[in-house]
Amino acid sequence: MALLNLGILAHVDAGKTSLTERLLHDAGVIDEVGSVDDGSTQTDSLELERRRGITIKSAVVSFPVGDTTVTLIDTPGHPDFIAEVERVLGVLDGAVLVVSAVEGVQAQTRILMRTLRRLRIPTILFVNKIDRMGARHDSLLAEIRARLTPAIVEVRSLSAGVDVLADHDDELLRDVVEGAPVDAGRLVKTLAAQTGRGVVHPVFFGSAITGAGVAELTAGIVDLLPSAAQDAAGPLSGTVFKVERGPAGEKVAYARIFSGTLRVREKVGGQKVTALSVGDVRRPLVTAGRIAKLWGLSGVRIGDPVGAAPPGQQAQFAPPSLATVVVPSRPGERGAVHAALAQLAEQDPLIGLRQDDVRGEVSVSLYGEVQKQVIEATLAEQYGLAVTFRETTTVCLERLAGSGEAVEVIAVPPNPFLATVGLRVDPAPVGSGVRFALAVELGSMPPAFFKAVEETVPGALARGPQGWPVTDLTVTMTRSGYWARQSHAHGTFDKTMSSTAGDFRNLTRLVLRDALRRAGTVVYEPIHHFVLDLPDDTLGVVLPVLASLRAVPLETRPGVVEGDIPAARVHALQQALPALTRGEGVLETVNRGLTKPVSST
Repeated sequence: MALLNLGILAHVDAGKTSLTERLLHDAGVIDEVGSVDDGSTQTDSLELERRRGITIKSAVVSFPVGDTTVTLIDTPGHPDFIAEVERVLGVLDGAVLVVSAVEGVQAQTRILMRTLRRLRIPTILFVNKIDRMGARHDSLLAEIRARLTPAIVEVRSLSAGVDVLADHDDELLRDVVEGAPVDAGRLVKTLAAQTGRGVVHPVFFGSAITGAGVAELTAGIVDLLPSAAQDAAGPLSGTVFKVERGPAGEKVAYARIFSGTLRVREKVGGQKVTALSVGDVRRPLVTAGRIAKLWGLSGVRIGDPVGAAPPGQQAQFAPPSLATVVVPSRPGERGAVHAALAQLAEQDPLIGLRQDDVRGEVSVSLYGEVQKQVIEATLAEQYGLAVTFRETTTVCLERLAGSGEAVEVIAVPPNPFLATVGLRVDPAPVGSGVRFALAVELGSMPPAFFKAVEETVPGALARGPQGWPVTDLTVTMTRSGYWARQSHAHGTFDKTMSSTAGDFRNLTRLVLRDALRRAGTVVYEPIHHFVLDLPDDTLGVVLPVLASLRAVPLETRPGVVEGDIPAARVHALQQALPALTRGEGVLETVNRGLTKPVSST
């Protein structure tokens, strides 16, 4: 049986979840089409999803279409949950990108399509809501060509798409130029081949609510998108893209198996798989091409490999550039809130949980304000914890202005700890993160003490001299020393005379702080790249506003301004845009991980 792992993606409210419901109903998986407005959909299982009518967590469900088993992943459309989309992209064989026939191509639609094309993920476009007043056809196709890709072919008018297909097929181009007849069967075969290579995108029109055009889309999904490779005899290779908690609090990992066979009791990341399932069916083994649920991996995290890491796996979206402090409504629940957030971070690594021991605060990373509501509701509904939030701030970084070194020697004041630690900090290339190195011999003291120093460094860098995480540096241990274990005559260990790992942890924080201060740091704020579509006659009004927001236009062409803007000013631009452009301006911003220096020490 053929297998196809399919993602459904769209801008929020384009009808993505409604399309999922219709596909499941037509396949006989559900008896009645659920309603997003009524909160009765199959894939939106969270109470908050049902209440707000949006998808927050990706959902996985399978259904048969002839001899093909389609495993469908319904992903969030709201930009605040772009991280959920990111995790799905690497496990797909193909995708359906939903576009509203009324609203047309929206900002998130463009971001998603650009990513799908860059990754060469075979993609079908489904124009939804053709039953709504204001639905468009010809003008929408022109908009898709202009704003998404010119390489589209409307399937119901396949002969009109010959020129597009001929652009990628020299033999077909020759026949078209020479006037040779081209039959429909050949066009379908050519369309399937080019769709599979991700160079052409079929377009279907329909309505998820009424079901119009959905049967044709379903046939197109099976006939035009490539099925999964099923190399069960190859080396085991897969990736975990989703982690959730089961009814008993146990971790359940979702993994795509790209090659080989995974069996129950096999070890993954040093832990034994205790159970496997495909859908809701328990299985003794899972073979290549399938998405499976795994039990028994208590330490598993999103992105972990299953067997060998699949080639080419990489993050597609930059980390969130916003943060907020989570404040327990009841002070006595500070520890419980931290523990609950730690569990949520297992399911969403980009939540970026950070503990500020100096201020006694916990902060989380965000893509947008809606995520605050999700975190608040999740803590209340799943953990019984009430919280509020501080004002959202941008997440800045500190990088070294130069090199710096500090040392504290055992038994030499003011060193209060029974340890000698010397550390040097040196700048490293942007994007390299934190590296720990040794300039002392490993045999100069017990391995546990070296380990204590190395493990302390990342946490100590979470708050630099100017209050932000320090990154892109090498920390080198240049001095070491300790007092050997001492005991009294009766054999009792005396820690006042003997060095402990705790001494090295505590001293490392002090020495690293001094080394950073001597090196100096520069604060970098996150910069987003923006593309602004606007009426030509409003450019003169918009450019001064961009300047006031510290945006830097890099390219201006008819109807479009493209450039960079501080992440902290994006919301202000979004708020001002409708009045500046008569409501016709469309802003698309992408966090590409760019930063700009703003202050130094």
